[in-house]
Amino acid sequence: MSVYLDHAATTPLDPSVLDAMWPYLQREYGNPSSLHAAGRHAREAVEEAREQVADALGVSPLEVLFTSGGTEADNLAVKGIAWGARDRGAGNHVVTTAIEHHAVIEAVEWLGAHQGFDVTVVPSEADGVVDAERLLAAVTDQTVLVSMMTANNELGTVQPVEVVGPALADRGVAFHTDAVQAFGRAPLRVREWGIDALALSAHKFNGPKGVGVLVLARDVPCEQVLHGGGQERGVRSGTLNTAGIVGCGAAAALSVKTQDDEIPRLDALGQRLRQGLLAVDGVWVNGSLTRRLPHNVHVGVPGCDGEALLLALDVAGVAASTGSACQSGAAEPSHVLQAIGAPTDTAAHLRFTCGRGTDEDDVDTAIHAFTEAVARLRTAGGGFV
Repeated sequence: MSVYLDHAATTPLDPSVLDAMWPYLQREYGNPSSLHAAGRHAREAVEEAREQVADALGVSPLEVLFTSGGTEADNLAVKGIAWGARDRGAGNHVVTTAIEHHAVIEAVEWLGAHQGFDVTVVPSEADGVVDAERLLAAVTDQTVLVSMMTANNELGTVQPVEVVGPALADRGVAFHTDAVQAFGRAPLRVREWGIDALALSAHKFNGPKGVGVLVLARDVPCEQVLHGGGQERGVRSGTLNTAGIVGCGAAAALSVKTQDDEIPRLDALGQRLRQGLLAVDGVWVNGSLTRRLPHNVHVGVPGCDGEALLLALDVAGVAASTGSACQSGAAEPSHVLQAIGAPTDTAAHLRFTCGRGTDEDDVDTAIHAFTEAVARLRTAGGGFV
């Protein structure tokens, strides 16, 4: 693949992260829960990574819990906090938005369908941003949890977390945010914004796959989803993935160290890419032009089939996406595109996301390939089946 523009799906493992992980993939193989020297060495590495993540987010290491990824972190927060609150008699109502990642929206819907919770799903505005006042109006005296993502994984639109979080804190309602796409690419002020629970996934910021983070405030009760040996404050049992956790910590530290330079660089690349794609007749940008991540360009392309256009780009050596890469075998149109009212039967919708290794030549190559592919498909009837 000559040009990789699907960093929202996954990012390449940074060489420095692999270097940090390497000893724990080979000679340092002890179980962090064991008391012997090998176990203690592994435990020290885990705790160092925990401090790296905590420093990156401005939270206490005691609030950092390691999971298998963002999906588990989201499920643990949504289900665990809701159960914990209901067990205390605090209420039975959960609020989320129509554009959440499947890990959140399906967990919330499951609570409603199988656990007897009342659920409110707040719609998105046409620009892919949920109105803060509309969401807060859905909160009642029975609401125990609100879950709103920091930035949408498809459109890249940044949500008003900085408004919603403090307002919920004033009302004593727990607030969870999926920050998987935002970390390293947008501000995250966990304390200032009143965030009680926050999910990350290491492979989205040049770390390894199979490891994630749930930041969980110490004063927020959270029931276990996985029962076992009582690791991670008794909230998330299971033998710790030492090498993966070390990689997560190293990647988090790298992101914070470089983000002051990386975010403006990605923003410049994103603008260059957007301008080039919009030069093609009829193409538009999905989502807000102002409240969006710097590296994400999501476009609608009339007169083309999405899968046909994606495959044409793939043949040309350009990797992009028709939406979330986290849903296997999806045949239905994206729920996010449906939520914003985007036409999905007469237009392709593609997501291009830049990353640490992307440069201007990559962007220009992608623009050229996109321009030619759209022209060919439109001449041939758009590629619709």
